[in-house]
Amino acid sequence: MRGKQACLIVNPKEGKNLAHLKEIRKIFKEAGWKTRFEVKLFGGQTLALAKEAAERGDDLIVAYGGDGTISQVINGVMDARGKRTHPVVGIIPGGTANVWATELGIPLDPVQAVHTLLESEVRKVDLGCVDVAQLSIEPASGEPFQENVKTLRNKGKKTSLPKARHYFLLMAGLGVDAAVMGNVSDNLKDQVGPLAVGVSAAEKVPEQQPFRVELSIPGAGKQDESFWDGEAIQIVIGNTRSYANITDMTPNAYIDDGILDICVIEAGDPVSMTKQILSLVLRHKPDNVTAEFFHSAQFTLRVPASVQMQVDGSTMRLKDYLDKPKRAILKQEQDAARVMVEYRFEAVPRTLNMAFPITYDNALFEHEKDDV
Repeated sequence: MRGKQACLIVNPKEGKNLAHLKEIRKIFKEAGWKTRFEVKLFGGQTLALAKEAAERGDDLIVAYGGDGTISQVINGVMDARGKRTHPVVGIIPGGTANVWATELGIPLDPVQAVHTLLESEVRKVDLGCVDVAQLSIEPASGEPFQENVKTLRNKGKKTSLPKARHYFLLMAGLGVDAAVMGNVSDNLKDQVGPLAVGVSAAEKVPEQQPFRVELSIPGAGKQDESFWDGEAIQIVIGNTRSYANITDMTPNAYIDDGILDICVIEAGDPVSMTKQILSLVLRHKPDNVTAEFFHSAQFTLRVPASVQMQVDGSTMRLKDYLDKPKRAILKQEQDAARVMVEYRFEAVPRTLNMAFPITYDNALFEHEKDDV
């Protein structure tokens, strides 16, 4: 991989990721790179640092941390698009699960990972994108789901929602996984690593209740539109396949096909849920009997605001997508299950330059290699 200027954005992870910086700098220097190091000091800074690096014109922006760090770097790069040249995004794994690094076969040792990175090839990949299209409130009288729905308004006039968008490389999830991730403390992750997710799951899974879902996939004409309406305990939207390094929730996903894959795990009785869990553990993929699969370049999901959402392993805060009046209305509503959120998802095809090890088997690519 060729270039002149690299920016390494480091999640210190209680100092653990700082120990190798001197050696990493030496390796980059010997390879002919000028390297700038930026250490994240507070939440949200990673995205800002990546945006600054992209606008500065750096050739390579490296996320040194976990999947959440990678996500923040990618969002910073995408926020800067059109202002300068499009940089390559690379990674040095330094997180808890390191799903993306494991998927690509990147060494988890940071020094070995740097050597792999500098010998990488650049490929264009798709990203997923999510924003909030609309909020509405169901009537308290228990009338049908789609009737007499009051759209949130300011002073009686309908207003458009802010253009807040979040890009994701791996996948998004609504339901159990988001509740689990939101319950995992950073201290626990640092102490016991991936086991922290299991500890959180043991606490949260028994509390989860099925939730109502409306999935709408547009077609060429209105009569071609696909629609799924039911109750689920988990929804996964995959741009890639590996889910927490334990199963393939969206086993047919490719990262260059311009399509997002959707897995809806339906609510069921205890027997069917036990079968689903066994399928995930033993077969490493969802059981088709209790799971529905869809794929589309764009679609909407309508769920209660009480359903949590995670994007690339980080919990999303709904309020970040709303203006002040709508935040106030959402806060005042005592029954969060009555507030319905319509999330809009779309695939952004071949939009990011990503570093891949030269040894990668191209399993996530549907098409032949291209020149970048």
